[in-house]
Amino acid sequence: MAAIGSPRARRRRTPPATPDPAVLAGEASAEQAATRANTTATPHELDPGAAAFFDVDNTIMRGASIFQLARGLYQRKFFTLREIAGFGYQQFRFRLVGENLDRLESIRTEALGFVKGHSVAELRAIGEEIFDELIADRIWPGTYALAMMHIEAGQRVWLVTATPVEVAEVIAVRLGLTGALGTVAEHVDGVYTGRLAGQPMHGPAKAEAVRALAAREGLDLARCSAYSDSANDIPLLSLVGNPCAVNPDSALRAHARSHGWRIRDYRTGRKAARVAVPVAAGAGALAGAALGAAAVSRRFRT
Repeated sequence: MAAIGSPRARRRRTPPATPDPAVLAGEASAEQAATRANTTATPHELDPGAAAFFDVDNTIMRGASIFQLARGLYQRKFFTLREIAGFGYQQFRFRLVGENLDRLESIRTEALGFVKGHSVAELRAIGEEIFDELIADRIWPGTYALAMMHIEAGQRVWLVTATPVEVAEVIAVRLGLTGALGTVAEHVDGVYTGRLAGQPMHGPAKAEAVRALAAREGLDLARCSAYSDSANDIPLLSLVGNPCAVNPDSALRAHARSHGWRIRDYRTGRKAARVAVPVAAGAGALAGAALGAAAVSRRFRT
């Protein structure tokens, strides 16, 4: 028997390593994304090995989706005028100076506190309304056209965002995309507890989610593409073979230039505009998506 205090005994008492919250968040999001994928979102023969991953805030849409969610929840009496004023100030700072990881995570944690005790079904229904009221007009036509090019090539397209996954899935469905990797909030019997599965889907957690989804779906990451505006997403962009900086902040623009990544900027001289996004699943939605992409492409060519 090993003596108390011996190296062997101390090794036995060493507690197991704490799971990485980013890995937990990524695996939880990938599991939900795989089970809720929109399998009708590719109108042509499926390319099983390639996919595209799009950040949402300032990439697919102008501004931050979490602030639009907060605004919509305020309109539905989830919290007070003082609290929504705080969210509005943070939206202004987000538009002015870009993402601040610590503050965004704090805001998302606060927002999760407000949905505690509400049902998953209720948040999904509210997400549908918020998309129509506050998000559809903020979609960047240029980025939407990029997503549609991947869909038309037979590739699956996933959103990757720190927004609650139920709301992210609404955005994906309305845009005719495959699905979404988002922040997974814990719920019991369909009711939110106010806690997260891991951490918000941000920074390294996005890369972990994409890595986990690629393993589940048999994707070749060297053939995949990723799009983002923020240097916080360099781990995600570095994971794939075809990274692209869209509406990049200064740090990401410099990184992209130094690494030979593609850069696309749809902000200069253009406003976000409502595009022909599909409003239902199925062939009608895919036709709407294709027509919308064609219209957007013609607009930017001219």
